[in-house]
Amino acid sequence: MANNQEVIDRVVKVTARVLNVDPGMIKAESNFVFDLGAESTQSIQLVAAFEEEFNIEMDAEDALSVQSVADAAAFIQKYLK
Repeated sequence: MANNQEVIDRVVKVTARVLNVDPGMIKAESNFVFDLGAESTQSIQLVAAFEEEFNIEMDAEDALSVQSVADAAAFIQKYLK
């Protein structure tokens, strides 16, 4: 099972790729919409990319309510247990 920092690092990597943002600009507290500029279609792409990266299936509605990188990591961590 991945530790929390490893999950955060992978969330940052996926977020940078999907949103075309420099990974160095992404912090744990970064908000996907307000800090990183994610639009609604990109939010859906992020959920799909996280599912692929971690080989999990998440509840899409719940996943779309996640707002920050740290929250995404915690949310994903629940599916990894």
